[in-house]
Amino acid sequence: MDVLVTGATGYVGGRLVPRLLDAGHRVRVLARDPARLAGRPWLPRVEVVRGDVLDPATLPAALAGTEAAYYLVHSMGDTASFAERDLEAAAAFGAAARDAGVRRIVYLGGLGDPSSGLSAHLRSRQDTGERLRAAGVPVTEFRAAVIVGAGSLSFEMVRWLAERLPAMICPRWVYQRIQPIAIGDVLEYLVRALDVPASAGRVVEIGGADVLTYRDMLLGYARLRGLRRLLVPVPFLSPRLSSHWVHWMTPIPRGIARPLVEGLRNEVVVRDGEARRLFPDVHPVPYEEALRRALDRLERGEIETAWSDALASSQGDRRPVTLSVQEGMIVERREFDAPVGPEALFRAFTGLGGDRGWLYANWAWRARGVLDRLAGGVGFRRGRRDPDRLRPGDALDFWRVEALEPGRLLRLRAEMKVPGRAWLQFEALPRPGGSRLVQTAFFAPRGLAGHLYWYALYPVHRAIFANLGRRVAELAAAGAEG
Repeated sequence: MDVLVTGATGYVGGRLVPRLLDAGHRVRVLARDPARLAGRPWLPRVEVVRGDVLDPATLPAALAGTEAAYYLVHSMGDTASFAERDLEAAAAFGAAARDAGVRRIVYLGGLGDPSSGLSAHLRSRQDTGERLRAAGVPVTEFRAAVIVGAGSLSFEMVRWLAERLPAMICPRWVYQRIQPIAIGDVLEYLVRALDVPASAGRVVEIGGADVLTYRDMLLGYARLRGLRRLLVPVPFLSPRLSSHWVHWMTPIPRGIARPLVEGLRNEVVVRDGEARRLFPDVHPVPYEEALRRALDRLERGEIETAWSDALASSQGDRRPVTLSVQEGMIVERREFDAPVGPEALFRAFTGLGGDRGWLYANWAWRARGVLDRLAGGVGFRRGRRDPDRLRPGDALDFWRVEALEPGRLLRLRAEMKVPGRAWLQFEALPRPGGSRLVQTAFFAPRGLAGHLYWYALYPVHRAIFANLGRRVAELAAAGAEG
């Protein structure tokens, strides 16, 4: 089929595209910023269309000529506006799909009994499915609970909590029943939906082989890793307090943690046999097997996508900004020579962050991350998707990879809370006898607070950035000698 995939820069969508291609489908992807797809190995095999589900004018061109469309976009936050945006986007997409003659929409929503008082997030996921159906195009709506896979939001929350804390004070929802499902099984359902006409117009609840509690999930992870962990449930931890706990103990910021935690108060288990009837060849794996697969991918560094690939930042959900020289932009540029080629410099500065740190005053970078967490920002714990490779759209500690030109340039956009917009750029340029590192910090201050922020911290930034550039050049030279 000719298929459109939305949400291709996200966790599920980025993994679905290559599987659809392998199944023989012709794939088009919709992206607000196509540059964020650079580096995906499947990119040369797809057609990319610039557009946004919140901008109806961009949708007819994206949907023209397609037979089926995957709707894999959603908002998540601790304000009421995220649900309104989801409904607005779903209505626009459904109407555009109907007008384009699309025969099927496949949507991934949230599991949960709609009569049980669902959390705002789970209710929004199910309401989005209703809004898509209202346009008249047959919808296959899969509803899943916790998705287990390397880099998934729920898996990372379990991993960080179990790895870091020998004892945990937990809210009562750790005893709520839940049916986690492996990411591989979710993708299998999504791909097979196109070959099962009977799934059109159906809500299909999907889950793994085990019904557990969140306590079982945490202790199961600990057992698989050879860790001994103690969980002490208490009655006074509200979702708000719990989200603060997750905010500080994991890389997940509070604005995302709160709706996620609130959803865990609901029992989310499969209540019928529709999935087995419609997809008898899909056999979901047990939770322990899903964990083994996720951990194996982590150990081998084979993480296709991560939850942080989506545009979630302390700056809000904005489109990436293209840098331009304009009035009011503060630019600080430094140059460092290295007796190696540009490729060695490129390897050095694209290896920054994550477990390797930032070469100079790493404590200061971490302290800045702590301050950002205090302000409700993303902090420093997102790390890297891959220890050696970057691609546009990757989260890198409290930065986002905005531009990447192999062998030459890396531009990072700040996602910590600052009174303005900030970037840090590295360029590797050839010169006689070696190469030159050009390191540039850009800051677009917002009002008086922005200017005060820049000049108050300039002595600290000057020391850190000057030594950072020097250390990058030294590392490149040392690597070339090694």
